[in-house]
Amino acid sequence: MDKIIGLGNALVDVLATLNDDCILEEMKLPKGSMTLIDEKKLQIINNCFSQMNTHLATGGSAGNAIRGMACLGAGTGFIGKVSNDSYGNFFRESLLKRGTEANLLISTEFPSGVASTFISPDGERTFGTYLGAAAMLKAEDLSLEMFKGYTYLFIEGYLVQDHDMILRAIELAKEAGLQICLDMASYNIVKEDHSFFSLLINKYVDIVFANEEEAKAFTGKEPREALADIAKQCSIAVVKVGSKGAIVRKGTEEVKVNAIPVGKVVDTTGAGDYFAAGFLYGLTCGYSLEKCAKIGSLLSGGVIQVVGTELPASWWEEIKLKINEL
Repeated sequence: MDKIIGLGNALVDVLATLNDDCILEEMKLPKGSMTLIDEKKLQIINNCFSQMNTHLATGGSAGNAIRGMACLGAGTGFIGKVSNDSYGNFFRESLLKRGTEANLLISTEFPSGVASTFISPDGERTFGTYLGAAAMLKAEDLSLEMFKGYTYLFIEGYLVQDHDMILRAIELAKEAGLQICLDMASYNIVKEDHSFFSLLINKYVDIVFANEEEAKAFTGKEPREALADIAKQCSIAVVKVGSKGAIVRKGTEEVKVNAIPVGKVVDTTGAGDYFAAGFLYGLTCGYSLEKCAKIGSLLSGGVIQVVGTELPASWWEEIKLKINEL
């Protein structure tokens, strides 16, 4: 089986379920977005969270995707940066207990990154992200050895603000013979750095994942037309359309899969990441595009039924059985 390594912000999610969305307006956090915050804003949010029930989980887009693949039994690795603090140790131990190779560099200047996650009553999630040590991952930290032995590199779009680091990672991965997978990550990130996303997808990226808002921010078009546009620029394009499932295109082949029906959407945190995890796991197994997408739907349908991105072990056993039946 092929192996996959993730490159992303090593973050710990602190999740809180809201009774209404008033606090998002107070915190000036657009619903459904990821907004970078400073230490001062983090402290304000922490004060707010101290009066609420919160849940701790390992996070970050690439981290979530790698966790999902590891839980299915894929060979995985992760590159990121943390501090020697409780959050950093929590993140490292979470990777190792699932068999993921942890290439975690250490920052002595900043604490580990935290994603304050607000879960609205409809399950939509909004992030106020303090990157901390995670943002200190630089081009010079990367080496060719980190990428050897893998077939795919999965990059989260949240990293594109550091152009030098992303380009260095891709250069080393290509030298090691890897295919590049990019998740666009958030519509506001795509809007703010559109030209760099265009460069990456046109020149380097083999597989692109986007939700409908990100696809529209990138192409200005609705899902199916956006998919066609993106697919012209890479090998495989995936556009996730929420409760309507996902559409996938490779060359002239196009596949549509439905979302699996769920009783109640509890929290959409990690839904896109887990779709990518299932899809890429399928690719490492050599499955058809349709089966890859169906596995993605299985995983994303599971994770939206829990708070955070940790599924019970019994659920993973059920998912594996369902994959065998596809």
